[in-house]
Amino acid sequence: MTTETPLIVSVPTEQLRDDLQPLPEGVELVLWDMTGPAPRERFDLVVPPYMSMDGVIEALSSVEVGLVQGQSIGYDNVEGRLPKGLAFANASSVHETATAELAVTLALAAQRRLSEFVRAQDRAEWIGGGATGLADQRVTLLGFGGVGRAIAARLKPFEVELRAVASHGRLQDDVEVFPLGKLDDVLAETDILIASLPGGDRTRHILDDAALSALPDGALVVNVGRGPLIDTDALVDHVRRGRLRAALDVTDPEPLPADHPLWALDGVLIAPHVGGATDAMRPRIARLVRRQIERLRAGEEPLNVVIGG
Repeated sequence: MTTETPLIVSVPTEQLRDDLQPLPEGVELVLWDMTGPAPRERFDLVVPPYMSMDGVIEALSSVEVGLVQGQSIGYDNVEGRLPKGLAFANASSVHETATAELAVTLALAAQRRLSEFVRAQDRAEWIGGGATGLADQRVTLLGFGGVGRAIAARLKPFEVELRAVASHGRLQDDVEVFPLGKLDDVLAETDILIASLPGGDRTRHILDDAALSALPDGALVVNVGRGPLIDTDALVDHVRRGRLRAALDVTDPEPLPADHPLWALDGVLIAPHVGGATDAMRPRIARLVRRQIERLRAGEEPLNVVIGG
């Protein structure tokens, strides 16, 4: 009589451990926040902590691991750093909806002057006045992956003129997508730019001074991708001169130092990198991890593998 080898899975929190119950037979679930020694020498699946890679690469180097399942869509903080041969899956399907919600929220808040009204409320001051809104605005999505498409779906009812720029041109979901080589031309006809590209060397400072200069006066730059997509110094200069406005969920550096000029500039709205941080994340990450476990148990290829595999 032979005993089937259990599938060993580590998760970083008691909450995720509880959310994964009940699990199929033959799965051993281990709690490991990756700050201390590994409780096993081998794992079939490791889920690192959300939004923190402190010590994670070092911890992964000390054990045998089949698959690392990240809790974020982005993976620029692990690309090129993982132990050789290790497979990494991102959290596609978990954060697209929440991030798209925040992108639209930031655009609406900036266009309808909500940050001004909140500050006026603190002073008990009725400032009134008009605002631009979203209707009939020329909106460009920089990036048309899962997040970009989710943003597009939520923007369409606002009656905007919608286009996108991505790695290659195409017509997708009734949105005209232009190749990156056309970026400056598209920016010149853009009132609101919403960036959702991933980070990494290929996208660093894609919105540099030249790209920002291509935008018309008064344009709004929204970033829900990664902070380094934008040359921060160039953005500060454009906003300080009254050329552009910005609504940012991500910044470079991040978090912003207390004395950074972005905090105090008129025309800037800042959220503290909370694009995916809604109540929807908890059941969705549990659903994804459970599906990965089921696929590994069945001998099937895991989902969302972006490195190795």
